[in-house]
Amino acid sequence: MITIQQVTSRDADLRQLISELDDDLFQRYPAEQVHRLDLDHPDMEQVTFVVAYLDAAPVGCGAIRRLDDQYTELKRFYVQSSHRRKGIAGQLLTALEQRAGEQGHSGIRLETGAAQPEALAFYERNGYIAIERFGEYVYDASSLCYEKSI
Repeated sequence: MITIQQVTSRDADLRQLISELDDDLFQRYPAEQVHRLDLDHPDMEQVTFVVAYLDAAPVGCGAIRRLDDQYTELKRFYVQSSHRRKGIAGQLLTALEQRAGEQGHSGIRLETGAAQPEALAFYERNGYIAIERFGEYVYDASSLCYEKSI
């Protein structure tokens, strides 16, 4: 059974999953192209984090961070490779989209890269469309950005 739980940036399960995500990203991209979050920064209290559990074991995570009154940004979205294709990512995404709507946002934006073809296919399957680079990604030629109205 999959459950989604909202957690803080200090949650041990979240930190372990984000560490696994970072390891994966550093294998795919040069270090300067990996956009990380400082989980100890005071601003993290403004970020909504969730962890997906499969039979009480943490297997995925994600976050949304407010960009402006209209948009929030999907961040640190990850499911362990051994647990992919089980519907976990879809449930995580749905939970985060719902929270974004509850927070008054009408759209979600995200950044990913070409070295993550499975992520690109997943986002496109879930209604995200390619947009121009935004925010901190404007000058990063390796960034691919997407958006969805919610």
